[in-house]
Amino acid sequence: MESQNGKNTLPSSGWVRSPVKLLAAIVVCNLAGIIGALVTTTGEGSWYAAIEKPPFNPPGFVFGPVWTALYILMGISLYLVWMEGTGRRDVRLALIVFFIQLGLNTLWTFLFFGLQSPFLGLVEILILWIFILATIFMFYPINRTAAFLMVPYLAWVTFASFLTYSIWILNG
Repeated sequence: MESQNGKNTLPSSGWVRSPVKLLAAIVVCNLAGIIGALVTTTGEGSWYAAIEKPPFNPPGFVFGPVWTALYILMGISLYLVWMEGTGRRDVRLALIVFFIQLGLNTLWTFLFFGLQSPFLGLVEILILWIFILATIFMFYPINRTAAFLMVPYLAWVTFASFLTYSIWILNG
């Protein structure tokens, strides 16, 4: 499969042209999760443990591995677009939108857990969802694989949006 500029969009032998940039992209994305984890307290006696949650709320041990996998996919996606060249206007704009959504990703944790506000978390996650979708649409013409790698993240945030809404309704 080729992108509009004729470059391969699927990983093949030699697809990692810059291991340092790939690692940097994955680390940057995972830092969003690490920063958010600083205000996330879910254990016994925490605000989160005390609030009512819907029956479909996943067990706590699910979130860490899911988010780690999503941040790795986001990092690979970021890398693929970054390697298309920041001299291109479409790449620069796509990267700006990507970093906005990454910032919004971190902000959600501060609003939901830090401020203990499911309502602010809900408002913010809906904005985040729009920026993830915009990132996918902007990545697609640059590198299709990069766009597809963002789809699991959009799916998880769709689920998280419904979960946040449900928590707000149950505790509002």
